[in-house]
Amino acid sequence: MSKNPPALASNPYYEGVPEYMTEVYDWAYVDPNWVNALDRNIVVKVLLFLNDQRLMRRYLKHIQPGQRVWQLAHVYGDLVQRAAEKVGPHGEFHLTDVTPIQIEHGSEKLKQMPWAKVIRSDAAEFTPEVSYDVICSFFLLHEVPDDKKREIVDHMLAHLPENGTAVFVDYHNPKRWQPIRYILNVVNHYLEPFANALWKNEISHYASKANDFTWEKETIFAGVYQCVTVKRKSS
Repeated sequence: MSKNPPALASNPYYEGVPEYMTEVYDWAYVDPNWVNALDRNIVVKVLLFLNDQRLMRRYLKHIQPGQRVWQLAHVYGDLVQRAAEKVGPHGEFHLTDVTPIQIEHGSEKLKQMPWAKVIRSDAAEFTPEVSYDVICSFFLLHEVPDDKKREIVDHMLAHLPENGTAVFVDYHNPKRWQPIRYILNVVNHYLEPFANALWKNEISHYASKANDFTWEKETIFAGVYQCVTVKRKSS
């Protein structure tokens, strides 16, 4: 439940937005002025130290035409269009997000694809009406507190069918010789207070029933990033 000050609560762009987002990420994901400036491919490329395409490919390779795909949060740049386009008109692409401005941006990007649906919902509370072949968290976990990490991971895995794939693309603990490590240390201290948890813990740490699933991890850019794929073990 949001406990924003009255001045923010009366602003439709802040209505129902979790408090941790308005306190920590207002400039990045909630304030329309900032979001309009940041939602560009070049921004994504710079923020990911030119690894944007490599990381996006890790997600997109799991999508096949005609599948049902759920992406847990809007992503800046053209990733949501590319994912929805790969799903194609014989499948379904569902995008959820909790902030009104992200819903606006996602809806604008996907408006020409009737098989794509944008839904306002907290990632840990969304109730799917279909069974998804692919469920993806793309740079979401590092932006939420640890209790929310657990809720999101458990919620994703609870809705993962036996033959489905969950994909987590996010930050990781960089090698000590990787100079980006020291840049991110400063960034995390001042701007990303929930990110260092992924330096200390595997994503499986946040799953209540981790042993019910298989976990495969690939690290990228000397450990700065990780792509984890999860499948339910056969019964």
